[in-house]
Amino acid sequence: MSSVLVCDDDAHIREVARFALAKAGHAVELATDGSIAYDRVGRGGIDLIVLDILMPELDGLALCRRLRAHTRIPIVLLSSRGEEADRVLGLDLGADDYLTKPFSPRELVARVAAVLRRSSAEALPVALPLLEIGEVAIDRDRHEVRVAGEPLTVTATELRLLATLASHRGRVLSRQQLIATVYGGDHHISERTIDTHVRNLRAKLAAAGAPVIETVHGVGYRCG
Repeated sequence: MSSVLVCDDDAHIREVARFALAKAGHAVELATDGSIAYDRVGRGGIDLIVLDILMPELDGLALCRRLRAHTRIPIVLLSSRGEEADRVLGLDLGADDYLTKPFSPRELVARVAAVLRRSSAEALPVALPLLEIGEVAIDRDRHEVRVAGEPLTVTATELRLLATLASHRGRVLSRQQLIATVYGGDHHISERTIDTHVRNLRAKLAAAGAPVIETVHGVGYRCG
């Protein structure tokens, strides 16, 4: 049984999420704003946060940024705003998934389960070899990417994506193949989500002088 913290200033949303997640077997705790959630996470014992973006006091994006400074606790963002810019910002800050309100309780449960599965797999102490493409070095054990020896800040999803492409250097991987490898075949992940992650990752690499990800139009992506 996993412990899930639901943080939302809307009492109805909190209750819908609490009921659905508890019915799925999770222990659910509630918080009404980001400050309360931050204090609760600091006491330990929370496995995942379902986090609303638009809240008074400490909003969801600010809380996500603060948490990512010192923890990899999985985060699923909720927002009534469905604009791509919000999704991109949330994912770039380190959120693991994103749902737009109004959402299906069944979909929330499925997304939480998928994120927890990925988080559990990442926690396994398996020694992984260093991957290198030119001046780009990917250390999956340390969750580090370096370009010409300088650290490059990436999210957990971006690192998995880059490592997958690097492991198949020169081979074109379709979006569905990347979903299967990076997300464990989670059918809730769309090809647009992969495109968003690739766009963010490629911009970071290009800014560091390492444009190693290529688009093969009509097929997918490749590291060369």
